[in-house]
Amino acid sequence: MSEKRNLEIVVLSDIHLATYGCHARELVAYLKSVSPKLLILNGDIIDGWAFSRKYFPNSHMAVLSEFFRMMKNGTDIIYITGNHDEFLRKYSDLRMGNLFLTDKYLLEINGVKHWFFHGDIFDHTTKGGAKFIAKIGGIGYDWLILVNRAINFFLESLGQKKVSLSKKIKNSVKNAIKFIGDFEEKAIELAIENHYEYVICGHIHQPADRVVTTEKGSVRYLNSGDWIENLSFLEYNEGVWKLEFFDAAKYEVPEIEANDTSVNMEELIHPNVFAAFVGQKI
Repeated sequence: MSEKRNLEIVVLSDIHLATYGCHARELVAYLKSVSPKLLILNGDIIDGWAFSRKYFPNSHMAVLSEFFRMMKNGTDIIYITGNHDEFLRKYSDLRMGNLFLTDKYLLEINGVKHWFFHGDIFDHTTKGGAKFIAKIGGIGYDWLILVNRAINFFLESLGQKKVSLSKKIKNSVKNAIKFIGDFEEKAIELAIENHYEYVICGHIHQPADRVVTTEKGSVRYLNSGDWIENLSFLEYNEGVWKLEFFDAAKYEVPEIEANDTSVNMEELIHPNVFAAFVGQKI
């Protein structure tokens, strides 16, 4: 394996461990290739909405193992909670060793303010009675991804290009396009009002990197995307932010045992267990 790349910051979001759509093996390959000083996990890393299905294969556990390995090797990890891992919010602002769990994070880099948050605060479908409908929709989305993979396997065997059914659906539904536009507009507006030069989100599974200027000010909007369809992430090094996409040709994707593992995630995520991994008592 090639030498790890030293980076200042890596940002990942919307990995959705515990769902069928998660590209865990590819993520493990990426994590093994980098050594960041700071890793920011910007929400929906573990999918709490999917725990009832008891699906947590070894490849998903391998992702968590890589996070713990990074911590032991000195990487600081900021875990920002999202709507799918909201069960962690009862531990918000908890610090254990080089792990910090929070709901939002403000970081100054060379005097420039960077505002990190997942983004579900703008999404009314994740709250109240609408949350139940959103969970049902999430299950349907997970199965759509599985069907899509089967179709793409068939297309690739015929030498055809892969397709994304969910992207085609989103692009054909005006409400979905409007939701994404509204989300970005609200994040940008709030960042400018608070005089933040950068705003970095997740949640909408829509990778983005653009500078927006209004009559009130200017901000650079970044979205790290997801590890369901886009396999995207953000890297910061030597003063430069880059939005990147996983390319299998550049990484060594590991072989991980395919058999599933029954995992009690509430116990795994409990602070006492985290503390054991980072060698601290709480």
